[in-house]
Amino acid sequence: MDHFHLKDGVLHAEDVPLTAIADAVGTPVYVYSRATLQRHARVFREALSAIPRIHLAFAVKSNPNLAVLRVLQREGYGADVVSAGEMHRALAAGMAGEDIVFSGVGKTAREMIEALDAGLGQFNLESEEEGVELAAIAASRGQVATATLRVNPDVDARTHAKISTGKAENKFGVAYDAAPGIYARLSALEGLNLRGLAVHIGSQIGDLEPSRLAFAKMGKLMQELRGQGLTVTHMDLGGGLGVPYKAEDALPGPGEYGAMVAEATKDWDVTVMFEPGRIITGNSGVLVTQVIRVKPGAINPFVVVDAAMNDLARPAMYDAWHDFAAVVPTGQRMAANVVGPICESSDTFAMGRDIDTVKPGDLAVFRTAGAYGATMANTYNSRPLVPEVLVDGDKWAVVADRIEPATILAAERVPDWLG
Repeated sequence: MDHFHLKDGVLHAEDVPLTAIADAVGTPVYVYSRATLQRHARVFREALSAIPRIHLAFAVKSNPNLAVLRVLQREGYGADVVSAGEMHRALAAGMAGEDIVFSGVGKTAREMIEALDAGLGQFNLESEEEGVELAAIAASRGQVATATLRVNPDVDARTHAKISTGKAENKFGVAYDAAPGIYARLSALEGLNLRGLAVHIGSQIGDLEPSRLAFAKMGKLMQELRGQGLTVTHMDLGGGLGVPYKAEDALPGPGEYGAMVAEATKDWDVTVMFEPGRIITGNSGVLVTQVIRVKPGAINPFVVVDAAMNDLARPAMYDAWHDFAAVVPTGQRMAANVVGPICESSDTFAMGRDIDTVKPGDLAVFRTAGAYGATMANTYNSRPLVPEVLVDGDKWAVVADRIEPATILAAERVPDWLG
């Protein structure tokens, strides 16, 4: 459920017509609904109510906007981060250091030091080498770093190959069979408090069976470690629960997911940790765009919009689907190719799609754009960085400015020796 609905024939974000935002801010522009963010955050928490001890860390990579993070901080969420930059965003949003989890395969020594200085709650270690380095840094500073060991369970999440993270050939975590020895060795290091295990098998998961299998393997590994006299008090089960991008998509919801996790973990006696991202923010945002022109095509016309692959990269990267809808629909339909203005054939959002009939100057939206949208934007073709707006009832505010090419150009220099 989201809060983008037609009122008096115009698509609104909560109580604000998208036409008003487009008139004031211009297009393209991301628009987020606070009510949707809050609802999804609460539904996800409620779905886990049968689990005695939980920790919720929002996956900042899905939407790192400061205002979005503040909304989730007020809902009691911590943060899952994969860089020092994301960590500082979470801290700036008011999230406590102890509620932040640092994931990712490439943490640098500098980032480890920054995280220790910030009192970070947990490092998710991706290799034995990383654990040894972190322990040495912490010990040299008279500190102890709290950590879990991420394990690759070699389970296929049955999602897109580019967002699968739990198969043996993926770069994440340590091999399942090697995990007991690594866990034992890291547990003995000064400067490291290794308190549990972490797993994350992929993103946009639409089938719970792979997760069930991965969690069963992790439970077995936990019991093996405890049998060796090692301590396991926390189990980080990651995130990845998918959202429907098409009306006909039938995906498991938070309730089904929560029931599965409660059953899988009922005998664990640990704090179970979660890193939801897309499930919280996906349907909370749309990308508003304007039609530049409608160009004849060999089979279907090309609807050329002012949003491009630099603003919303998912279709070009993953062949991802985003529903395309007119802001002021007429009730008429057309078959068309929806494309952007970038000089790449991959700057294509839809081919041969049945869409609302649109003409030059009309406004439209790409739906379900609140996750992995603005965060992946770039300035290819020297285009501006797309702005972001947050709506709250009948109020709205720009929460990220449009960064114009001139501003970016001003940060560049021509060396004197080029004359």
